[in-house]
Amino acid sequence: MDKVILKRTGRIRAGHLWIFSNELAAGPKHFEPGALAGVYDTKGGFLGIGYVNPNSLISVRLLTREREEIDSGFFRRRIAAALSYRERFLPDTGSCRLVYSEGDFLPGLIVDKYSDCLVIQILTLGMERLRDTIMNVLDEMLSPSVMVLRNDSQSRVLEGLPLEKKVIKGTLDSPPVIKEGEVFMEVDPLSGQKTGFFLDQRENRIALSGLVDGGRCLDLFCYSGAWGLQLAGKGMHITFVDDSEAAIAKAGRNAGLNRLESACGFVKEDVFKFLKREAQSGNGNAYECVVLDPPAFVKSKAKIKEALRGYREINTLAMRLLRSGGILATSSCSYHVDRDAFLDMLRSAAMDAGRDPRLLEYRSQGKDHPILLSVPETEYLKCAFLEL
Repeated sequence: MDKVILKRTGRIRAGHLWIFSNELAAGPKHFEPGALAGVYDTKGGFLGIGYVNPNSLISVRLLTREREEIDSGFFRRRIAAALSYRERFLPDTGSCRLVYSEGDFLPGLIVDKYSDCLVIQILTLGMERLRDTIMNVLDEMLSPSVMVLRNDSQSRVLEGLPLEKKVIKGTLDSPPVIKEGEVFMEVDPLSGQKTGFFLDQRENRIALSGLVDGGRCLDLFCYSGAWGLQLAGKGMHITFVDDSEAAIAKAGRNAGLNRLESACGFVKEDVFKFLKREAQSGNGNAYECVVLDPPAFVKSKAKIKEALRGYREINTLAMRLLRSGGILATSSCSYHVDRDAFLDMLRSAAMDAGRDPRLLEYRSQGKDHPILLSVPETEYLKCAFLEL
């Protein structure tokens, strides 16, 4: 096994799992891409074992701080630990994120469980080289009826990997159906966003449903309708809005699955245009609840200011449509927009809207997306419940 020598070890000793090229004592270009390597300080002290990609800004991702084989036994132990964590802290592990990359000390690997279907994402070259071992361990430990590879993330391109989507075990003759609280949802593992569903907001959706009691609600950027259907089950009338025809169709199917069609309306339109039209048509103060769960507006630090302008505008428009005492559930999944920036944006949006909201709850991603304090990149989701 090759050796990687670090000239700076502070971040790794503090618990981070990433090693950047400028932390190496010598350039990484001579390492075989994706190969395992021992990590040492300049005095020969052992720091761990990771995999190397000399063509990435992150030159090494650490897998372990122990002297151990990275084999099927290693992955069995890591995945067993991830399962044990979820069984302890989640009331239902029938559908959840089973492996959350660095959050479960398996950088570059995502595994989502939708009932009896596993959806796997391999994001890095190092994990790609270990793919067969990982697939065999998952199949052995969990015995799913269906296994799907969703290797279509753009992060694979940065790693020099091809994009692919395929079923590697079983068939997807019908979509998996999962239960979230009292609501049933169809999942699209092959074509849906992420791995087919947004598991990270589950706890937030259920929490919001405990704060409402009838009235009108907007579910903006609704995708498959998971937020709104939780609220429809509590007696609200929901208008689902998305500019994707496929998303509106998904939300409609899920409404039918739960026999909530009479409580639902559907609008295929750009959300910004919809909100402006609602405000201009005299529907200000018309809603008891607005859910605002947009896609990431920013993919890099260079775009933060532009993204914050977009978040500010859309939150301002949403606040103008809420009645006094109404609730805005608003989120950002942009990692580069941190908690302080997110809350500052909401203060500015409230000022623009002429409203003075209370912060009912500040929330983050679900427990099946564990956050490592030593790896701040594992925390990305911000979610605020505001009472206007």
